[in-house]
Amino acid sequence: MSNSLEDDFPWHFGVFDAHCHPTDIMSSIDALPSMNARCLTVMGTRAQDQHLVAQVADKYGVKNPTPFSDFLAQTRRNLEKYPFALVGEIGLDRSFRIPEANPGDREDNELTPGGREGRRLTPFRCAPAHQKEIFKRQLQLAAELDRGVSLHGVQAHGLVFSTIKELWQEHQLPVLSKRERKKRETDGPSVTSHVSSQGADNDKPRPFPPRICLHSYSGSPDAFKQYLSPSIPVSFFASFSTAINLGNDLEGETPEAFVQMIETVPDDMLLVESDLHTAGAEMDERLEDMVRRICVIKGWGLDEGVRRLGDNWKRFVFGEG
Repeated sequence: MSNSLEDDFPWHFGVFDAHCHPTDIMSSIDALPSMNARCLTVMGTRAQDQHLVAQVADKYGVKNPTPFSDFLAQTRRNLEKYPFALVGEIGLDRSFRIPEANPGDREDNELTPGGREGRRLTPFRCAPAHQKEIFKRQLQLAAELDRGVSLHGVQAHGLVFSTIKELWQEHQLPVLSKRERKKRETDGPSVTSHVSSQGADNDKPRPFPPRICLHSYSGSPDAFKQYLSPSIPVSFFASFSTAINLGNDLEGETPEAFVQMIETVPDDMLLVESDLHTAGAEMDERLEDMVRRICVIKGWGLDEGVRRLGDNWKRFVFGEG
């Protein structure tokens, strides 16, 4: 591996100064944000400079990382404050890499802090097992507060399904044979309702969310079919966007693969989304584009399609009724 003096220095991996004294010349502190070094370990050497080190720490110091328990508690407070709020977006992403730290002097006037914001990605990843544990705790919070969930699965469609399944595994609904269904129809609606409620374990607390939307679902039709089992006690929905599912192509023909995907999703499980980062006319344009495409595929008139998709959204957000 080359390491000659002419090579570009890999500052982007992070270079950390383990011992330095910039407070000896306080006028140099303003240069901290422009440095390539990732972090400085500032030392005091006498009583007279400890307050100076404290000043630098107040302005540029590494903040204590927020424990996940604090984040989850904050989410709980927000859900309790806003009774129609959902949990989302959450999910699993096998391709995720941690972005570089944001320089202290960088200010994006329009972008909300905390996103990638054009930063390069480091080689560091978040292990799927760690992601799964966080994901499950968020799902369990949604279950406890009876809220819907919007989630993503990036290169992790199988893991998303198996993780949610772990929560409902002991609460699956009974699947009746044709003969049993026919008999219950003969018995009458009161008997059928009583037996169904027993199978659903309505009196037990549910460890799974009542409703889940697979946001901008990008899996295959065959992979989606696993969500159609009548034994699943969760109401699943799938939403689609021009931005993700069609590669932002507003003008192009609808790909056959997308047609097959929409044909696979039952009418009462379909939702549309823009997945855009800015509100306004462009968001409306993307929604209209997706609604029109789905209506063509499903053979719906626009009025019928808009009403159907609206009813689906209301069931996802507010539940039955």
